[in-house]
Amino acid sequence: MEMKTFTLLRQLKKLKNVYGGDAAERKLDLLRKLTWPLKKAPQVRRLHEFLCFLHAYPDSRSVLEQVEQMLASFGRRGDLRRFRRALADTGIAGTDIHYSFFWPTACWIVKRFPDYLTIDWAKFTNKNKLEDLLPILLPYSESLSFDMLSFSPREWLNHLKGTGETDAAFLIRRFAALRVNSFTKEKLFEDLDVPMRITSGPDTPARTGAKLSGMSVVFQTQPLSRTRPNLRQEIQKPPIGVRLLPPSEGQQFIDAAIEAMITRSRALDAFDYGDRNDVRLIDCGQGLMFACIGQIPERRLMLETVYGFLTIKNGVPIGYVLTSSLFGSSEIAYNVFETYRGTEAAPIFGRVLAMARHVFGSDAFFIPPYQLGHDNTEGLKSGAWWFYYKLGFRPEDPEVRRLLKSELRLIKKNPQHRSSTKTLQKLSSEPLFLYLDRSKQKVHVKIPLEKVGLRISRLLADRYGANREKAVQKLSHDATKLLGVRTKRSWSAGERLAWERWSPLIVMLPGISGWSPQEKRALVQVVRSKGGHRESDYLKLFNKHRRLQRAILKLAQESS
Repeated sequence: MEMKTFTLLRQLKKLKNVYGGDAAERKLDLLRKLTWPLKKAPQVRRLHEFLCFLHAYPDSRSVLEQVEQMLASFGRRGDLRRFRRALADTGIAGTDIHYSFFWPTACWIVKRFPDYLTIDWAKFTNKNKLEDLLPILLPYSESLSFDMLSFSPREWLNHLKGTGETDAAFLIRRFAALRVNSFTKEKLFEDLDVPMRITSGPDTPARTGAKLSGMSVVFQTQPLSRTRPNLRQEIQKPPIGVRLLPPSEGQQFIDAAIEAMITRSRALDAFDYGDRNDVRLIDCGQGLMFACIGQIPERRLMLETVYGFLTIKNGVPIGYVLTSSLFGSSEIAYNVFETYRGTEAAPIFGRVLAMARHVFGSDAFFIPPYQLGHDNTEGLKSGAWWFYYKLGFRPEDPEVRRLLKSELRLIKKNPQHRSSTKTLQKLSSEPLFLYLDRSKQKVHVKIPLEKVGLRISRLLADRYGANREKAVQKLSHDATKLLGVRTKRSWSAGERLAWERWSPLIVMLPGISGWSPQEKRALVQVVRSKGGHRESDYLKLFNKHRRLQRAILKLAQESS
């Protein structure tokens, strides 16, 4: 039986990327035969991954129905229950997830699955830090016992938490109750680095069967495309459609994105702090869609615009994208979940760039070092640097260019040559670039925006020293007067927050007192849009305001 199972799984593996002809019937036959309990944990996982792949890339209605039937009952399989410990942290239904969840993710879990989240005390190395923090997490009247009793942190939480409340749920709720801003809560909680466990429950996060409802399915009847697209041509093709989602539906996509990350022991701020009012569904055809998720105003960066994208194939999350845009350029971090790698990575990446072009108006793109493999083992193993190079991205750093020429000579002599890990680390130490406009100069990774921040700090320090609150209040008033803003009563909370954050920059913009009334009104709209409903609106207004761009560039170049 074990030999037969091995043979069936090996045949499935060979069929993974085979489509057309009788492939659907062969897959269906193999799946129907794999009904008995599997003998090893790796076999259970291999079957699961194949089912997840077919969930996103089904050959036919019959294959999809068989796959969904098997996935729906996967968590109840006898072999799954037998190997649930060995399969922990795989995200498979019926298994536990262990992770030191970041603050927003922990809050999200406690809101939805409070009874299933607990502290993993055996791995908690910062117990002493927790003991020091407990007095500030509780009402002052409870401080009497802290001076007199010497419980362990675990004993304290067991004593303090409510009946039926888990230790993790209690701790997170007490952090949430702290009367400090969200950034302070996040810092305190994440410095504690609490290892936690999500015990598998009926609806707890799992990769198994993960699928967004209401999406049509396009069956894969032809071989998967492995060709490299001409990116310059691909970028010019707009998406089929872009639809702004109502808040309730937007939240469903944010939840799906967070679950997709939790089940893979990952986190992304753009999802964790997603704004349910700024979610768009981007249709690229052939069952490929992206959920474009903006961040709540409080978490938006000062200048750049950051969006997270959940990549969806036939309703199944298969990866994610992170973009950071400014000055008509976009930084791209592109990730395909492991189960779905080795298929359409290049064609889908082409659609990512086309999407960034359409939504953000970018005509320059760059890949950051980490994404290329620098200090990133996963990126090095995947050959990320050469993936982007073969698609047309190029290095600009002189040392990297010299090393590239050396590698290309070796490849020309021996087509089987593969770059060493040491070489890939050096190649990936600097960004790769792709330009639609070859004369493009303003790419935000090349602009020392951090120097603008230092210039703002110097202004605040010179005028107000430690009293930064007074500084912000006074400069906000000065900026209001400078730009002729009569009232902010009708402004949203996000718009007022953006104004407060931008005020020091506004008053120090070179030559702003000589700007025309129209340019000043346009700047007011830029700042308001930074805290508005869609941050991408800010980006469009910023990119149109040439004088603002020149002023910020001058600040960056003149700062020392």
